[in-house]
Amino acid sequence: MKSGDRLRHHTCMAYSSFMDYREVLVTGGTGFVGTHVCRALIARGLVPRLLVRPGSEGRIPADVRERGRITQGDVTDRESVENAAQGTTAVVHLAGIIREFPARNITFERMHVAATRNAVDAAVRWNIPRFVHMSALGARAGGPTAYSDSKGRAEEHLRQSGLSWTIFRPSVIFGPGDRFVNEMGRLLCKAPFLPVPGDGAYRLQPVFVGDVAKGFADAVLRPETGGRTFEVGGPERVSYDDLLDRIGARFGHRARKVHVPLSVLRPAVRRLERFENFPLTTDQLEMLLAGNVCDNGPFFSAFGFTPFSLASYLGNDLTATGKT
Repeated sequence: MKSGDRLRHHTCMAYSSFMDYREVLVTGGTGFVGTHVCRALIARGLVPRLLVRPGSEGRIPADVRERGRITQGDVTDRESVENAAQGTTAVVHLAGIIREFPARNITFERMHVAATRNAVDAAVRWNIPRFVHMSALGARAGGPTAYSDSKGRAEEHLRQSGLSWTIFRPSVIFGPGDRFVNEMGRLLCKAPFLPVPGDGAYRLQPVFVGDVAKGFADAVLRPETGGRTFEVGGPERVSYDDLLDRIGARFGHRARKVHVPLSVLRPAVRRLERFENFPLTTDQLEMLLAGNVCDNGPFFSAFGFTPFSLASYLGNDLTATGKT
């Protein structure tokens, strides 16, 4: 046995006692999806070990804090990720962003590509047997947007790692604590009208956060899902216009929509997206227009449960009105 191999062998043996606790490293565990994934892991007898940036500990709910463990660090720092991964039996990599802020060094390159490389390389170093990864619909190296390209390149690094990996590509995620339904509801209640890019006919397939969390937690315990990529969407495909109507009905306000021609909107977004408070970027606009739907059959078949619908969550099933 080579000296490097002996060192790795003895180091892994030194951490074998920790592995008895079935600890799972979770990046992005303080976020909306991460909180639900941690709870799902706990429900399955696993112990989430959250990699948390100093100062962000207060974002961890009390129930997760009581049953999980906290390791301070930054997913963009290779050494802190390696330290956090020691002794865990799996990595659930959720960390990511939906928008760049280059002035603060928050970029897709750092948060998707480099962070994923750090997590993957840490798993390889410590011989961690399972790696479950959060990607996104449309992820593709060389894709049409910086977001899809960065997600695709992160996937490629994981696929080439030799690990037992499972990749999830979710559509828009809704559920308790989301910024999607709640933010739309707030705007519909306060704004005199809501601008809609183009004709509003592009479709989305919103998926319940509880269903996403089940998939992640179950994948940790199901090695037979290794080497598979699952697209994750809910049971309904709805147009953006229809979605606004549904959310408006949930909050008791009619969705007052104004459709903005793309010939006007695209140049306006290009000019204004550099301002952090402007709510839309060119990448986000193009991904919205491209639609966000998928074949969810393999996901729900593999994990064996019935999806929870947006209509059930909102309590305003509009299928009887012919709007779907």
